[in-house]
Amino acid sequence: MLAQRISRLTSSLVRDILAAASQPDVISFAGGLPAEDALFVPDAAGLAPERLRAALQYGPSEGELRLRELVAQQLNSLGLSCGPQQVLILNGSQQGIDLMAKLLIEPGRRVLVEAPAYLAALQAFRLFGAELDGWSRVEGISAEAKMKEGLQADTCMTYLTPTFQNPSGACYSAAERRGMAAVLDAHPGIVFEDDPYRDLAYDGPAPAPLVSHLRAARWVYQGSFSKILAPGLRLGFLVAHPELFPHLLRLKQAADLHSNRLSQLLVTQVLEDGLLAGHLARILPDYRARRDVMAASLDRHLGGLASWTLPAGGLFFWVKLAQPLDSQSLMQRMLRDERVAIMPGSAFFAQPADAAYLRLNFSHASPERIAEGLARLGRVLRSQRTAS
Repeated sequence: MLAQRISRLTSSLVRDILAAASQPDVISFAGGLPAEDALFVPDAAGLAPERLRAALQYGPSEGELRLRELVAQQLNSLGLSCGPQQVLILNGSQQGIDLMAKLLIEPGRRVLVEAPAYLAALQAFRLFGAELDGWSRVEGISAEAKMKEGLQADTCMTYLTPTFQNPSGACYSAAERRGMAAVLDAHPGIVFEDDPYRDLAYDGPAPAPLVSHLRAARWVYQGSFSKILAPGLRLGFLVAHPELFPHLLRLKQAADLHSNRLSQLLVTQVLEDGLLAGHLARILPDYRARRDVMAASLDRHLGGLASWTLPAGGLFFWVKLAQPLDSQSLMQRMLRDERVAIMPGSAFFAQPADAAYLRLNFSHASPERIAEGLARLGRVLRSQRTAS
């Protein structure tokens, strides 16, 4: 017999759409895929044979010490005080979400998430039986006040993506982060900050991590090399409060023994040789240009049909449609009739949303295909408005 939680297991809408969006005639705004020419291609031939040979053997569950040291150095430079003994190397940051769900969630336990929030986190939390409460930033009301409103006495975890959030693209200010940290310090629940997009900043660096402002609350912070180097490496990391780290390490051991050592070696080489800064300097102007093309195309083709905010980083526009409609049905029509893949916003909410939204990715399609895809979307939305 299957475990009861399997009844709560849902398919990932993103993965389902990507299967269709991978066809060459489809213009895809659906996934968070990096551009093909932005993928970092490592020089495996430059690796010392003895290091390469060692990477093919079993390794430590917490990850390679040198990589953990380099990650800790980077986080300390951001204002997050930690040591390598607090760093756990992951098979992609999605594993960190799974480990945190296993660590904290039992059926009926409350988890506070943003509204909207990363849909794969919602999927993982629901699988383990979480009761999900959502909170949203509202103009004219402080973020900390809205978050405090959503916290319950028995909230076991608050899950946040404060920097170029997926899907909204929002980036909390330093003042908002300090205020939210003060609220969370007064609550017994654990704070989980997910930060995979920090380095994809187009209009200046993001503020220090929210958890760097915590003084009492226990916390976990995680990042990823997928968006900035290559998703196929499947490598991320988390750094945890000392009380939590031993439990997460044991959960990691039980899950897969250790993360891919060859990927760890390649990323270590990138960080040791100082190649990351040059790689980012190469890809960020291209991503910024694609973002700006999408902004101009939205103005041209969706003006009056929707509203949005220019994201200062990350990979997505969050588009609020002026006319109420079923975004799932719109997704199906766009893919079937227009060969354009979009992500319906309803998938990113713990509870039903009060309006229709779309998440549109700008990093993967070429500028020309971005413009053409949004022209097709605009035509469909105008035809639906006319029909109604």
